[in-house]
Amino acid sequence: MAQYAAERSEARALPLGDPAPLGLSGFALTTFVLSASNAGFILTQGTGGAMVLGLALFYGGLVQLLAGSWEYRNANTFGLVAFTSYGAFWMSLAFSLLPIFGGKSLAELAGGTAVGVYLLGWTIFTFYMLLGTLRLTGALIGVFFFLFLAFLFLTIGALSGSTSMTQIGGWLGIITAILAWYTAAAGVLSKVNSRIKLPTFPMG
Repeated sequence: MAQYAAERSEARALPLGDPAPLGLSGFALTTFVLSASNAGFILTQGTGGAMVLGLALFYGGLVQLLAGSWEYRNANTFGLVAFTSYGAFWMSLAFSLLPIFGGKSLAELAGGTAVGVYLLGWTIFTFYMLLGTLRLTGALIGVFFFLFLAFLFLTIGALSGSTSMTQIGGWLGIITAILAWYTAAAGVLSKVNSRIKLPTFPMG
């Protein structure tokens, strides 16, 4: 019995990988492509639905759900809630783009009262997640601050039918993606003893 207990204790002590850079990378790339469409950056505004669909289902959706479940094992409540929720966000958005569920285009999803209410809910969620970052790092504060603004402007654009507000939301989403990539890169580089160190500005 003592040997079994020792083996279990040793198994629990095994080092675990940090799932946060993976979750942030999936979030960043999917956000970047959708936001490029909303902003009219490289892509024509409202196009690129096929690429967003694939990313939202797998890299932004499934991968973030996995990252959230791994954060559970790491006893990281914030990471669990953030990655699982935004993974579900991307998958729910992807289902709206699937032909079997109506096959809406990105331009159609950018407007309408129902979409506005949907985005408003995510704006509220992102706001209190932003509050949760205030004792973590400056890098995460930046990610969630600009994500909150992106959702806010997308909500205003959807409810008012303003393509300019949606475009501003798209540019804010691009900034969010860049900050998320930065934070993910900082996490990866810190784990591989890289000579390149990216500060994340811990808040303490």
